[in-house]
Amino acid sequence: MVKSSRKTKIPEPTIERLPLYSRPLEELMEADVPVVSSETLAKLCGVNPAQVRKDLAYFGEFGVRGVGYEVANLLKEINRILATDRQWKLCIVGLGNLGSALFENQNFKRRGYIFAAAFDSDPAKVGRILPNGVVVKHPKMIEVVVPKLEIEIGVITTPPFEAQRVAEMLFSAGVRAILNFAPIQLRSPECCIVENVDFTVNLENLAYHLAKLH
Repeated sequence: MVKSSRKTKIPEPTIERLPLYSRPLEELMEADVPVVSSETLAKLCGVNPAQVRKDLAYFGEFGVRGVGYEVANLLKEINRILATDRQWKLCIVGLGNLGSALFENQNFKRRGYIFAAAFDSDPAKVGRILPNGVVVKHPKMIEVVVPKLEIEIGVITTPPFEAQRVAEMLFSAGVRAILNFAPIQLRSPECCIVENVDFTVNLENLAYHLAKLH
């Protein structure tokens, strides 16, 4: 494999598409399919073959012209690029319906994202032992628990008026990346990353396109 230049700036849409490629590759692995063409992979991902080839070319030469990509090797390389070939420790703040559902979602664990801590300000939830053995703690313990457990990613599912304060607590404790489900755009220092997930934005996008069909 020829590695790409470190000076090459990778477009953000390319990074966002890499996980789309890994999902069907995993299924092909399970089906014992050794090689996949860019045409087949593109069809499985809902993009065009030229886009697949262009995206992967940013990171090196993974395929053989006229043959395709070795499934196991390509999946391994994508996982390496995305840093999903290792485990990441997460904590979640807010154990309402959404927070509890995310915490119990086994898909996180299968992909190497381990919930090592959980926080909630509800006295009825503090002290509760969750299915994986994690004990729910009050958010005031974030500054103690996060550094001790070397947690790197925080997940916020609090009401919007609490989210910014919680994010600042997590940043102060050493968290450098947050997945935010609260319906508010969080502010973050330059050294940190926030990914905002607002389901209503997705629904509004669907509603817009659906209206165009009528």
